[in-house]
Amino acid sequence: MADPRVQSAISHWAPRFVANGVALTDFQEVTAGVERWEEWCVAWGKRAAIHEELGKKALAEGCKLSAGEHFTRAAASYHFSKFVFVIDYEQMRAAHMKAVECRNRALPLLNPPGKRVEIPYGDTRLYGILRKPAGVARPPIVVMCMGLDSAKEEMDAYESVFLARGMATLAFDGPGQGEAEYELPIRGDYEVPVKAVIDWVEKNADVDGGRIGLWGVSLGGYYAPRAAAFEKRVKACISLSGPFDFASNWDLFPELTRETFRVRAKCGTLDEARKFGATLSLNGIAGKLTCPLFIVAGKLDRIVPWQDGERLAREAMGPVEFLLIEDGNHVANNRGYKYRTQSADWMAQQLGLPKV
Repeated sequence: MADPRVQSAISHWAPRFVANGVALTDFQEVTAGVERWEEWCVAWGKRAAIHEELGKKALAEGCKLSAGEHFTRAAASYHFSKFVFVIDYEQMRAAHMKAVECRNRALPLLNPPGKRVEIPYGDTRLYGILRKPAGVARPPIVVMCMGLDSAKEEMDAYESVFLARGMATLAFDGPGQGEAEYELPIRGDYEVPVKAVIDWVEKNADVDGGRIGLWGVSLGGYYAPRAAAFEKRVKACISLSGPFDFASNWDLFPELTRETFRVRAKCGTLDEARKFGATLSLNGIAGKLTCPLFIVAGKLDRIVPWQDGERLAREAMGPVEFLLIEDGNHVANNRGYKYRTQSADWMAQQLGLPKV
């Protein structure tokens, strides 16, 4: 009998893997060979290693752009080997560090290139990836908020649409996310890490600090509008399939998602995690959101009901564009062509760039 956790991962996340850089045949072949969830991380790590070796070979041959592409695909595959694999912390972390390593190897080889940055945060650091469009002096910047199981190493496809339109991007791992998940628990008041990131951007990033956009995916689709409600330096915000009130959707979440939240919130039990989830809410907050807001929701979303996006659109006080994709799943990853370029065009307009 098939492991229901494996079947759940395949059912919920196949479009996301492919939309964010995993070859369809890789997804089909790797998942076909995984019978038990315990095998998931190793299986994906083996496939990621193939792409990593292709990157090394291309680099040795002097084909830097190709090497960057191979390393980026390797990073995405390593990321997906660990993304909700919280049953084996050490195995998960080892795969995660491979994802970070491969993405870091890719960054200087990409067009446009990127660099790893460290952002002061209390007595520790948050890590991010900064990329700037070629030939643009002091571009506006889009700060990118990760979700529960996403990390900056997964963001290449999302970054590209903003970079192509003249915007810089800064994808960062906040508390409970990516490189910060081992030290820092999830926090609902995400305006705190966003403030630290924007403070750093204004001092260090050589971009236009007066034109900052905020973007968030899945749980980041809650984090971004939550932060924008308090951080008035944000000029525009994009929310992709974010929950309005996390705890109210608890019973809809796949088992893997609930357990991942428990681990990254540093809770001892699922009941404690559910209660902690109530601190991730836009109740009484959405009305403070006054900057332009672009909301994307999929009507076929089985994780975050599309009505959450509708409620945010209704309660926010600034200009709102609500894009409901009738045949879209969670984050509409199965219909990315219906919102990715459209939302990037919208952000460019909000940040004062001409149409291209």
